[in-house]
Amino acid sequence: MMMMMMTTLLLGSITTSNAAAVSTYDVNVNVVSLGAKGDGKTDSTKAFLSAWAKACGSVKPAVIDVPAGRFLLKNVVFSGQCKNNAITFRIAGTLVAPLDYRVIGNAGNWIFFQSVNGVTISGGILDGQGAALWACKNSAKTSCPSGATTLGFSNSNNIKIVGVTSLNSQMFHIVINGCNNVKLQGVKVTASGNSPNTDGIHVQLSTGVTILNSKIGTGDDCVSIGPGTSNLWIEDVACGPGHGISIGSLGKDLKEAGVQNVTVKTATFTGTQNGLRIKSWGRPSSGFARNVLFQHAVMVNVQNPIVIDQNYCPDHKGCPGRVSGVKVSDVTYQDIHGTSATEVAVKFDCSPQNPCSRIRLQDVKLTYKNEPAQASCSHAAGTASGMVQPSSCL
Repeated sequence: MMMMMMTTLLLGSITTSNAAAVSTYDVNVNVVSLGAKGDGKTDSTKAFLSAWAKACGSVKPAVIDVPAGRFLLKNVVFSGQCKNNAITFRIAGTLVAPLDYRVIGNAGNWIFFQSVNGVTISGGILDGQGAALWACKNSAKTSCPSGATTLGFSNSNNIKIVGVTSLNSQMFHIVINGCNNVKLQGVKVTASGNSPNTDGIHVQLSTGVTILNSKIGTGDDCVSIGPGTSNLWIEDVACGPGHGISIGSLGKDLKEAGVQNVTVKTATFTGTQNGLRIKSWGRPSSGFARNVLFQHAVMVNVQNPIVIDQNYCPDHKGCPGRVSGVKVSDVTYQDIHGTSATEVAVKFDCSPQNPCSRIRLQDVKLTYKNEPAQASCSHAAGTASGMVQPSSCL
């Protein structure tokens, strides 16, 4: 009997101390308690900003809970600096953009974080409701707004985006700009293959970004890598539909930060416009792309499986007859295989002024209609080793 009483007392004391630990270290804010309604119609923007103010103002780690339901949000900016470095948005429901794209179409961003540290977005669906804006753009009307990025982080550190689904963004789905130490894991991006400018994940001016175990289908690049990106790791990504994984476009500006130390590992491309692409404008620039590893990629009916295009000039404006100043070097393609939807599966169209150098092909096997595909090289130097098909033109 005495033994049972002691056990009960001990268990009681453990339970009490655990409860105390939770209340001591965590602040929990539910957006519904602050007036948010999950009916998909009521504007919940103020409630989300109130929740952020409480979490950001807390000296203890904080959790903002978004329960099941559809929460309508206009463009919202969550700003630091906060009093703690551990705020988690725990989303069980769906955040919905206004159906009328003009409401946020000129805001640039829909859900935007700036100058924050230690923010985690966990779960949930972000529904940008962008289809009407895509239709406007595809109809060649001139009055369409440019559209809003669904989820943006700027000048922020130690960010996690885990298990988030971005649906039908007006423009880019997720943008990481000027950030350090960012992890995206289990992200799903879904938009129509004909949705314009809907890049899945865009990274620029950032270092230490990791993208893992994600599935991206959209109307533009699955992942786009802009100037000033370094130490980027992409692994276990499925892309399609979309325009592939692209470094660039680079060289739009005369003075531009370069891209370096990029690894793309274990990626699958299905029916995409491109596979592994580097592109730069045909114009003078101080930009560069170097120390890039593309490893273990599978191509399934991809139009341009491996491509470096240094004569990018959309609409032939601002660059005809000029050559790219961007220097592309130390790019390795290792264990790349599958099928090309066009005869030329490997195309290196480099700058005559700044030829591509130290390009390496190792164990590449790409076919077109069950026959070896073709390769095309212009101003590109490097080596081939192992089994390489199509035959190297380096």
